[in-house]
Amino acid sequence: MAVQPVRYRFTVDEYHQMADGGVFTEDDRVELLEGEVVEMAPIGSRHAGCVNRLTMVFAERLEGQAIVAVQNPVRLSQHSEPQPDFALLRPRPDAYGSGHPGPEDVMLLVEVADTTAAWDRGQKLPLYAVAGVAELWLIDLSAAVVEVCRRPEGAAYLDIRLVGPDDRLAPEAFPDASLRTGDLLA
Repeated sequence: MAVQPVRYRFTVDEYHQMADGGVFTEDDRVELLEGEVVEMAPIGSRHAGCVNRLTMVFAERLEGQAIVAVQNPVRLSQHSEPQPDFALLRPRPDAYGSGHPGPEDVMLLVEVADTTAAWDRGQKLPLYAVAGVAELWLIDLSAAVVEVCRRPEGAAYLDIRLVGPDDRLAPEAFPDASLRTGDLLA
């Protein structure tokens, strides 16, 4: 009789216990996806610049209307706590100091990819959809396009559109906070 090995899936709580116990440090670039600890790709200068531009634009335009979170964890489920590049979160007096936000707190989530678009599209987007993240932007720097994903159902988004560098883009939650897509892709 053949026996198939079974992978142990860590919970978010176990993941945090490992970090508290020194298994990971704050300098380790890892995240928990479906119970597996995954090393994140290094952040290149184009990637960092894009995240910085998002942060500057939305911090200025949405002052007090949303919390701008940069590369902070979002607890999607018992087994997944990714660290998206950028998120707009519902305001909360403690600014999520008492616990990481969940999908219901996310008004916009952004993943920036210069080399990881296929990974993000195939692995992370389905997790965000299953969790019910209402709007996600995948900024593909290599292809010079933003994939806008809305209306999650199951492991997919029903409304996906590609926005090019000459177009304008705004989060559904903040339609007046539009920006030129090309400014993000520079």
